[in-house]
Amino acid sequence: MPIIEFPPVASADEDGLLAVGGDLDPESLLLAYQNGIFPWPINDELLAWFSPPIRAIISVDEFHISRSLERELKRGRFTTKVDSAFNQVITRCAQVINRGDQDGTWITDQIISAYSELHKLGIAHSFESYLDGELVGGIYGVRVNNFFAAESSFYRKANASKVAMVALYDYLKREGIPWFDCQVLTPFSESFGAKEISRDEFLRLLNGAF
Repeated sequence: MPIIEFPPVASADEDGLLAVGGDLDPESLLLAYQNGIFPWPINDELLAWFSPPIRAIISVDEFHISRSLERELKRGRFTTKVDSAFNQVITRCAQVINRGDQDGTWITDQIISAYSELHKLGIAHSFESYLDGELVGGIYGVRVNNFFAAESSFYRKANASKVAMVALYDYLKREGIPWFDCQVLTPFSESFGAKEISRDEFLRLLNGAF
């Protein structure tokens, strides 16, 4: 049964943990995103929902492409597509490859199934990079109205996920979406200009996107 109400986000703990339990029904996920909440399973059995006190976003107008990435793009080695291989992208994002000391993934089988359903509904999208016809990088996320949340990325060749990120940027710019949610700041998102804002500021921006 879909979740019909979440606790107030202000009741989340200092790490942003808001609630545990529930399900990943499409209606539950949409309700979560509309309220500035996202799922982050602790393991296959324990579904947790988060609304951190500090959020990371990227403004499309402030999107940064490094000189090295500019050179890569000019080389034209990669081609990009949108929504051509969603299931492959999310499955590869779940694989713990090229993730340093990370020994697990929050992208459980339940997450893969739930977001694949969102993709079928036209809500979840993938942005892919190919090298010689082979899928070597990608990023997936969720779009509702003018809100977009970037969820996870992967690469199998250097710069492949960065090229996919540029494909996402191009899509958002075409669609007139002024910013997107990165949830928490990472070196990857920071390299593109991600910045941290308070949860209150995030919710204000979110309200304007719906």
